[in-house]
Amino acid sequence: MTTVERPRAQPDTADRTARRFERMRPFGAGPTPRFDTRGLPPGPRWPVWVQSVALLRFRHRFVPRMWRRYGDVFTVRILPGGRPLVLFTRPEHAKEIFAGDPDAFHAGKGNAILGPIMGEHSLLLQDGQEHKRARTLLMPAFNGRALRGYRRLVEEVTREQVGRWRPGEEFRSLDRMNALTLEVILRVVFGVTDERRLARLRPCVNRTVNVSPAVLLGWGYPALQRFGPWKRTVDNAYRLDELMYAEIRERRSATDLERRTDVLSRLILAGDEGDRLTDDELRDQLVTLLLAGHETTASALAWVLHELGRDRTHLARAREAARNGDDEHLEAVLKEAMRLHPVIPMVVRTLMRPATIGGWDLPAGATVGPSILVAHARPDNHPEPERFDPSRFVGQNPPVNTWIPFGGGVRRCIGAGFSLMEGVVVLREILTTYDVTAARKDRPKVRNITSVPGRGSRIRVTRSE
Repeated sequence: MTTVERPRAQPDTADRTARRFERMRPFGAGPTPRFDTRGLPPGPRWPVWVQSVALLRFRHRFVPRMWRRYGDVFTVRILPGGRPLVLFTRPEHAKEIFAGDPDAFHAGKGNAILGPIMGEHSLLLQDGQEHKRARTLLMPAFNGRALRGYRRLVEEVTREQVGRWRPGEEFRSLDRMNALTLEVILRVVFGVTDERRLARLRPCVNRTVNVSPAVLLGWGYPALQRFGPWKRTVDNAYRLDELMYAEIRERRSATDLERRTDVLSRLILAGDEGDRLTDDELRDQLVTLLLAGHETTASALAWVLHELGRDRTHLARAREAARNGDDEHLEAVLKEAMRLHPVIPMVVRTLMRPATIGGWDLPAGATVGPSILVAHARPDNHPEPERFDPSRFVGQNPPVNTWIPFGGGVRRCIGAGFSLMEGVVVLREILTTYDVTAARKDRPKVRNITSVPGRGSRIRVTRSE
């Protein structure tokens, strides 16, 4: 085993981190069954590494091209070993996958590349009874009552952040939205307002999010972790763990836990006396919420500002909605941006036993999933799909499984309601204060597993009249 130089940290924390890295190596670890490649849907015959790079780095061109060439179901072979990823593009296919037996359709193995950072207890990586238990413990922190309590905090943070903008300035809205949503999620998850503690957490979370797909692949090859960006990523992971465990230790000793409303305090008290979350479980769930709960919403908001800044009619209607408290229209604007610019490209499951999907008999070991990129761009799902049109979501929703940014079924994103609430609050504050103009056209680029505006969605703001 290749050893990786570690930064100074508390020995217990550093050992926990090192053990997680070894357990959660995404390639060649775990009991993923062997698979039979005969009879799979068609797909490219390029070398495996070329297909892997195309999928990870150039997905916005590669996946639609495969759909146009091979049809509604196609196979991509990816590292390691040319494992098949079968992508489906029709809503009835998505329905079959989302409704599949959780014991046979495992999401955790499909998300294994996130394992070294998220941890084995992460909601994204668990399956079966473990996933059911974790989701049950987490749900109260994201129910309707909890969301109403978080709304005021989101309003306060947004007002504070947007209040620092200067009329007439041009900036990357993605950077501003990342800073805003990170502040929100840190305070919601930890309940931390101490600026010194926030200042330690912010750069670690940002460095964890802002990595390239090549760095993610490095988790499967420990020898890389001694060099360049891979070493910096590992070092940062040790530092983030040190801070996370320190927050957990401090919170466990708090005397006012039952009166606190932040997620960490709620999770410490969740469950029965004999079934409480351990420190490792808390760490994994908190990191998952931190990483999944801020970048995705920030990217969606940046795309909203980009689209509104390019169309004065849509901007005027959205500003009117913001002034009149028409949250339904603001939510429709947010949903349409999420449709037109998917942040996550697909929803994947690994088959633990053979299954038939869309008429295809697929072997155990294959990874399957609906392509969000294609589902959101199909003209039979969304007429004139290249056009930004929030009216698609006003007073109605598109047909089932044609809009799937939060996944579906029993594994639908637990933070979906929070994300939409936060987005609406942020848009209302911005649009009642500023007029927005897009400085230039933008297109998506891949950052870690997500897609963001490649040029940062540059906008210019002026005072709203």
